[in-house]
Amino acid sequence: MRDGRRILELDWYEHSLLIHSLNEQRNQMIKEQEPTDAVDEILLKIIDAPIARERKGWWRSEER
Repeated sequence: MRDGRRILELDWYEHSLLIHSLNEQRNQMIKEQEPTDAVDEILLKIIDAPIARERKGWWRSEER
């Protein structure tokens, strides 16, 4: 398996769904008394992920 970064583009709904799904998984793991370290780290990364700004410029409005 290759190490590296992956970039996901999610809209507001997908971002919210991902957070809620991971939180449900975390709650289930707590109920079963399993360690939640990995899920906690991923949740924090997703919550703190920056919002990409749409690039604007003359090349965006040009029809080709």
